Amino acid sequence: MPELPEVETVRCGLEQAWVGHRITEVYLRREGLRFPFPSGMTAHLKGATVTSVRRRAKYLLIDLDSGMVFLSHLGMSGRYTLITPDEVPKYLATEVSSNVSTFGELTGFGGRHDHMEFRFGNGSVAVYTDPRRFGIADVFPRAEEPIQTLLEHLGPEPLEQWTALDAANRAKGKRSPIKTTLLDQRFVVGVGNIYACEALHRSGISPTRPTNKLVRKDGKPTKALVELVAQVKEVLKAAIAVGGSTLNDFAAVDGTLGYFGHHFQVYDREDGPCLKEGCNGTIERIVQSNRSTFLCPRCQK
Repeated sequence: MPELPEVETVRCGLEQAWVGHRITEVYLRREGLRFPFPSGMTAHLKGATVTSVRRRAKYLLIDLDSGMVFLSHLGMSGRYTLITPDEVPKYLATEVSSNVSTFGELTGFGGRHDHMEFRFGNGSVAVYTDPRRFGIADVFPRAEEPIQTLLEHLGPEPLEQWTALDAANRAKGKRSPIKTTLLDQRFVVGVGNIYACEALHRSGISPTRPTNKLVRKDGKPTKALVELVAQVKEVLKAAIAVGGSTLNDFAAVDGTLGYFGHHFQVYDREDGPCLKEGCNGTIERIVQSNRSTFLCPRCQK
């Protein structure tokens, strides 16, 4: 599943392509994705101009001049492909109302999984492709965002207001393993499995350590928790800088792949040597909450 750096990469691409442009047509080629499309979604989008593209956790939030917000979650395999005005005419030879997109040469799968298509006043087109159909699309008034069902429970953004003290306050009494806690969107949003493994390794913290052991008796963060928060931020920033990590289906809106996988210290490196200077350990894989966790038992305590 795309994590925060991948979604942020997509957000930047959509922001450059969409902001300031009016949506002239919306084609929905099925009744929904993970959930049914909301009633009237096409009517809310058509004719509106995009004013900004934001990200909250792993959700893309597209603000419209009508006061509505279009919410999009990429799920397991969703991605957007942007087609420039110069490219569009080449692909419009077939009927647009067909259940198969005419842009399949660009989007893959022969266009069979192009479930949403957006056309803009400048002649450009954006196609949402999702083979597994685990994505989400919704539309709601901006004023209702604080109580929106998918968003209201979310914790702090790791690259914004999140601090070690905030982490300590949320960690009090939590006996769950710190790796499991990092994946809890109420604790901090968007970190995900890959970056949790990487941040824990760089912090020297075992993913199995109980979360509350990272909090002092006076409620303040331990040095280990301070370091973990710092490493989460650094890992996410580094991943964003290189377009995220490409695993399975992820690609940016221009089709390019993320390269943070070349910087993995532990993730997907089972039986490989630990890359920390002075550590002669071997990377192991364990399972936590039905997910693979990679660690070096020698230097992570």
